[in-house]
Amino acid sequence: MNTLFFNQSSELYQWVLFPLFIFVCRVCDVSLSTLRSVLSAKGKRKIVPFIGFFEVLLWIIAVSSILKNLNNIMCYVAFASGYSVGIFVGLAIEEKLAIGTQVIRIITKHHSMDISDALNAENYGVTSVDAMGARGPVKMIFTIVKRKEVPHVIEIIHAKQPDAFYSVEDCKDATQVRYGKKSKFNWNILSLLKK
Repeated sequence: MNTLFFNQSSELYQWVLFPLFIFVCRVCDVSLSTLRSVLSAKGKRKIVPFIGFFEVLLWIIAVSSILKNLNNIMCYVAFASGYSVGIFVGLAIEEKLAIGTQVIRIITKHHSMDISDALNAENYGVTSVDAMGARGPVKMIFTIVKRKEVPHVIEIIHAKQPDAFYSVEDCKDATQVRYGKKSKFNWNILSLLKK
């Protein structure tokens, strides 16, 4: 048992366990790198240095492990595969966290009060402006919501006026934002991501 799993000269260690270790390190470090980049762009400065520390630590472990085994082709495959999978995992984590706020711009020709009233009833802040479209007067409705609440707001838009045009954009910072009824503060370590 000891010679099978922990003997560094065994075939299993050289061709499976060691490359798997490099793969896992690389997935973790690239996931953290992707997450760090996204959080930096969203202005979440407090947690980014901590993520950077662990990202670089894992990268050094993976690279130094490869340098000790330059003749093992599986190490190269594991390193490259870990990079690819790490990007996917990092983006999936960021999508799941749904950090930040977004601006939803709704353009409607008629019955704009239906959408405004429905959003106000859900405690979303709404601003509406008269505008001129290519085919005549329109109403532009703006609301700023948490990213997690965007699907709910889109459901409201489709329910009240299915033919309304809307666009969703990232918002780096906003003041005096009213979030919907679903918003609750999350008392865990990830609350640092909100700052």
